[in-house]
Amino acid sequence: MNCPYCQSEVHPDAVVCKTCQRDFYLVKPMMDKIAALEKQLAEVPDTSAQVARIAALELQVQQASEAPATQPQPQPGLGGALADVLGYLVVPLVLLLAAHAAITIVFDLNILYLRVVSIVLPMPFGFLLFRKHARRMLPWFLGVVALALASVIGMSGITSLSDGTPVMPQNNFEWKEVIEYAASIAFSFLTGMLLGSVALVSDSGARGDQPKGPVVRMLSIMIDDGKVSPEKLHAHLKKLQEYTGTLVALGTTIVSIYTGLKNFL
Repeated sequence: MNCPYCQSEVHPDAVVCKTCQRDFYLVKPMMDKIAALEKQLAEVPDTSAQVARIAALELQVQQASEAPATQPQPQPGLGGALADVLGYLVVPLVLLLAAHAAITIVFDLNILYLRVVSIVLPMPFGFLLFRKHARRMLPWFLGVVALALASVIGMSGITSLSDGTPVMPQNNFEWKEVIEYAASIAFSFLTGMLLGSVALVSDSGARGDQPKGPVVRMLSIMIDDGKVSPEKLHAHLKKLQEYTGTLVALGTTIVSIYTGLKNFL
């Protein structure tokens, strides 16, 4: 601490300056406050690291905003899309019709076996379809609905060839049966699609793929004053997506089993 009169250094507890012999009686309280403030300032941590962190994050946001939001994923061309439709929609349709013919006509087994096959068979096709790379869910689900309806109507057509019954439903009860059976097939395929998406997200996280867009990086700056890194936030979002997809897949599985087997339970 310095003397307020001659600026010579004095002891913090001194009441008289040893150099100029001036009394500190009137200015002592103010000198103590100044000393306390100087001590508090000395204890303030260096903010240069925080400033550098903010500058680095701002640079990342700027670079991300100038670049494409995400790396474009290769989308299949017309030939690839047609091959996917044939491999993941037409093939399970043919297998379902073949299973119906084998179970109900060739071997004349209990219809329960057909319902179980109809629930189990579409699921791996949906899984493999969405396991390859990210796809839009809605168009494929509409295709799955068409697959399910075509399967049920095709089964009815096979039965009609065998015993001469009408192909199309004749009353509300038969329509309800058709819709519930088609729903069990569609939700089974949807379960596979969701599980395939979860597996794809999990694999991308294991490879260390990181987001290129500014959204995740902006969130990392806003949350906890930027203490959460974009990479850690992205990992949390991936985990949340995996858990959500798994729960939804469990729900669609339950719906598929219920609609397909409700008459046998």
